[in-house]
Amino acid sequence: MTVAVRVPEGLHAALPVEQRRRGLRRDSVRLLVSYGTEVAHHAFTELPELLRAGDLLVVNTSPTLPAAVDGRLGHARVVVHFSTLGPDGRWAVELREPDGKGTTRPRAGGPPGAVVELPGGVPLVCEEPLSADGARLWWARVPVDVPGFLRRHGRPVRYSYTERDQPLSVYQTVFALPSDDGGGSAEMPSAARPFTARLVTRLVSRGVQFAPVRLDTGVASPEAHEPPYPERFAVPEASARLINAVRAGGGRVVAVGTTAVRAVESAAGPDGLVRAAAGRTDLVVTPERGVRVVDGLHEPGASHLLMLEAVAGRAAVERGYAEAVRRLYLWHEFGDVHLLLPEEFAHVTNCFSN
Repeated sequence: MTVAVRVPEGLHAALPVEQRRRGLRRDSVRLLVSYGTEVAHHAFTELPELLRAGDLLVVNTSPTLPAAVDGRLGHARVVVHFSTLGPDGRWAVELREPDGKGTTRPRAGGPPGAVVELPGGVPLVCEEPLSADGARLWWARVPVDVPGFLRRHGRPVRYSYTERDQPLSVYQTVFALPSDDGGGSAEMPSAARPFTARLVTRLVSRGVQFAPVRLDTGVASPEAHEPPYPERFAVPEASARLINAVRAGGGRVVAVGTTAVRAVESAAGPDGLVRAAAGRTDLVVTPERGVRVVDGLHEPGASHLLMLEAVAGRAAVERGYAEAVRRLYLWHEFGDVHLLLPEEFAHVTNCFSN
């Protein structure tokens, strides 16, 4: 049984911090720091003072796609969320219904053979559900270059707790890099959103290093907490060597977000060494599975809570979430952040996420 967290209605971050008040920047969010079960409160801009020379930040370079597209299924209006490119060229997609408020509500996918008409008359053919135990995500074929099509007709995926549509630039992190095939993440790797070029420069000037990895995250469900399904990832040779060197030298490896955790843990062997790897990962980090490299995580989704328990322990999870609610920290991609520094590990790996 994992820790259950209910986010009070008023703590859903509806707008990016820089739109809440004049003069605020992306890094103008709050930072909750957990030292085991002890907590402290900081501004995110104080992060360079909380890290030290020789520490390493592992960051996800996956760019955010404009993955939501309007379509029609017969006479019904639908919104298609393009999630993940499959190995056979099909895309995992989620069909949702407009709710009349600019956002969407869930609907069943399919049925097999259903054709969704996309902008320009492009057909999307639903073929089969992604898994036998659910019908939310379906494998579908589209006879066009999907990343190019999304650039012309798509917009960022938006959930009901947000106040209004935002340009794609709001959902890109400072670490995002284009890929050769135009792919990316259906949802922003949101833990990195508060980082700015100025803050990165301050970190580098203090001797903090960066290791880029990549994991293209698919669409989550705001209505149901589901474990991750196979997603594309890559850990370059240079990053693997750097992570191993920092750990061997006593430095701290700080994973920025759940996506960085999954990428690094997917490339880690039973001996705890990280090796260059690329492909697809369906890794779910649970207390039973444990961790080999990463230690620390914060995220209010069920699968991520299991990951947090695996690396920080139940007591730290419960204490951190209780304190975040008590002090009115904001949740989700536009919210505040949490840094965990477990006391019992000599080589500490931490993770930021919203």
